[in-house]
Amino acid sequence: MNISIEKKEFYEAVHIVARFAERRSATLPALSAILIVANDDGIKLRATNLETGIDLTIQGKVITHGVVAIPATVLQQIASSLTQEGSISLEHAGDLLYITSGTSKSSVKTVPYEDFPSIPFPENPQNTIPIPGTLLTNLFSTIASCASVSTIRPELASIFITIEGGVLTAVATDSFRLAEKKIPLSNKGVQGKFLIPAKNALDIAQALPTADITLSFDEHQCAFMSDSLMLVSRLTNAVYPDYRQIIPKESIVEAIVLKKDFEAALKRTMIFSDTFQKIRVSFDSKQNHISFFARNTDVGESNETLPARISGNMLELSFNHRYLSAALSLTNAESLSLTAAGIGRPLIVRGVGDTSFLYLVSPMNQ
Repeated sequence: MNISIEKKEFYEAVHIVARFAERRSATLPALSAILIVANDDGIKLRATNLETGIDLTIQGKVITHGVVAIPATVLQQIASSLTQEGSISLEHAGDLLYITSGTSKSSVKTVPYEDFPSIPFPENPQNTIPIPGTLLTNLFSTIASCASVSTIRPELASIFITIEGGVLTAVATDSFRLAEKKIPLSNKGVQGKFLIPAKNALDIAQALPTADITLSFDEHQCAFMSDSLMLVSRLTNAVYPDYRQIIPKESIVEAIVLKKDFEAALKRTMIFSDTFQKIRVSFDSKQNHISFFARNTDVGESNETLPARISGNMLELSFNHRYLSAALSLTNAESLSLTAAGIGRPLIVRGVGDTSFLYLVSPMNQ
């Protein structure tokens, strides 16, 4: 194999693809490597950790065809050391890859590319949906943080995707809080549902292009494709809980508050939270304000009051401040709607005028 690639193109491609190589010491060296394929179809970089996989086509000149596998960490370090101008040549001979950049030349030991596993692809092509890459990136980046970090219950460590009636709905929960986000689709005929591991979704979000991509899925994996890119993730084989049952159907108090006021007051109050990160939220329907209170014996205490439009009863609940602040990144609405069904019941946060978003957080013991 002998190829030539622009340094900037090489740097960006290597750092995207390396994310999908096995990061721990792999029993199969090919899993921690990037596969470079050069043929009549162009230059492709591939990597997989058996959970996720990537196939990225990049621009470059193919002088002779070939295949080579290089440890991802080594290739990343080489790419990072390059200047961003000019081109780089890669020539494979024996068990070495010779990398030439300007006046410098280095040789890198390869790993057996024959051991590189094939990247699976969904077998049911009719389940395909066009969707803007930017929307999917934002969806995964914001909602994945609400999934469980524990794999004891793999379904809770995943994002639940349902597609119905021209709407893609994504849900994530760790049993303490729950986030639901909806995206309208141009294709209203496709229906289906699947569970994608949240950590896989985060990696995919980092690699998705801003342009339109095609989402495809079957029972075992889902894929995200563009003209030059294919990303694949295995799916979680589990049943997602019926999360709709835990969303209160009625409330005893509702407050409308400016998002920027809510965020500023929360940031100041959390400085004084205790080791359990607890803050107390009070709804005062007579004075039309919400107050945040926190006390830490080592720091002091804080009481923040902000104006709000409140209807319903007086109520006081305590929350983990991290779970409350997580709702802020899920909506671009200027105002938030907070509804509660009573003591010990979850608080629901919505964006005023934003029907695509719902966030539920369970209270702590008073």
